[in-house]
Amino acid sequence: MNSGITPLQAQPIVKDHLSRPLRDLRISVIDRCNYRCPYCMPEEVYGDAHEFLPRKDWLTSGELKRLAGLFLKLGVNKLRLTGGEPLLRRDLGDIVRGFAALDGLEDLALTTNGSRLAARAKELKAAGLKRITVSLDSLDPEIFRRMNGNRGDVETVLAGIDAAVAAGFDPVKLNVVVQRGINDHTVIDLVEHFRGTGIIVRFIEYMDVGTRNGWRADQVVSSKALLDKISERWEVAALEGNYRGEVAKRYAFADGRGEIGFISSVSEPFCGDCHRARLSADGSLYTCLFASRGTDLRGPLRAGASDTDLIGILQNVWRNRRDRYSELRGEAISERDRVEMYRIGG
Repeated sequence: MNSGITPLQAQPIVKDHLSRPLRDLRISVIDRCNYRCPYCMPEEVYGDAHEFLPRKDWLTSGELKRLAGLFLKLGVNKLRLTGGEPLLRRDLGDIVRGFAALDGLEDLALTTNGSRLAARAKELKAAGLKRITVSLDSLDPEIFRRMNGNRGDVETVLAGIDAAVAAGFDPVKLNVVVQRGINDHTVIDLVEHFRGTGIIVRFIEYMDVGTRNGWRADQVVSSKALLDKISERWEVAALEGNYRGEVAKRYAFADGRGEIGFISSVSEPFCGDCHRARLSADGSLYTCLFASRGTDLRGPLRAGASDTDLIGILQNVWRNRRDRYSELRGEAISERDRVEMYRIGG
């Protein structure tokens, strides 16, 4: 396909209506998952008869690389691959290799449920993946299965984490969604298990993402409450952020045995520093995790749009961005339809 400029030059930093630059792109490479976590893809909605995207509608590895390269021209320096479950995509290694070859990319990460990580960790490391985050809500086998729709087992995920460490990923991070009355009582056991291993555990407040998870505010356990609970057992101290816009607040154990983090979208919204865009597997661009609609990029991409044309679309979308859902939560905006999390990652 033609490019408007050969090579396309870096563009001026694009900012939205709140002067937030575009720095981070999260790419959902597949809309399917082998789990049915109630807070994301509840079984009663996404059962065996549910029709996901046909494979022809997924962006190819080449299309993904081309779009990612254009985002880098606009200031993006971090890519994160998500799903669905990205390890279900057979050509994931090719996708990673394509991204790793892009000039100007500083960070290339992956979020996975870990169920297939043991078999693919070495491949992904060799392809150029830099970091891995594994979703793991509890070490208790029964609670683990309850929170993933009665699929898989915790030992398989732990084996995947071990394989990631053995492959050279450092640090490996864990994402733990905490729901009151479901897994909040297992938090201490999980922290104790991973303390001193080099693996960083991050607790995520249960969010009202999408429209199918029956979210209620009384199911949220605040980060402060979790921090207080953990601090009763171990002394911790706050750490400086690694960069502006970092979503997790970080704390180190006073005895030097690692760190934990908290992502507090409900109790302490961080919209003001949000510089993340999201690309769905079918090529729709979303400017917020809680967006109601996206902008089609696959259509113009496959219709022969030049790089200059596509850059123009991206610039226009970001410049018109006004999203700050978490700061407005509870107002009328919360009643609208929202894209489901499995389509655009967490």
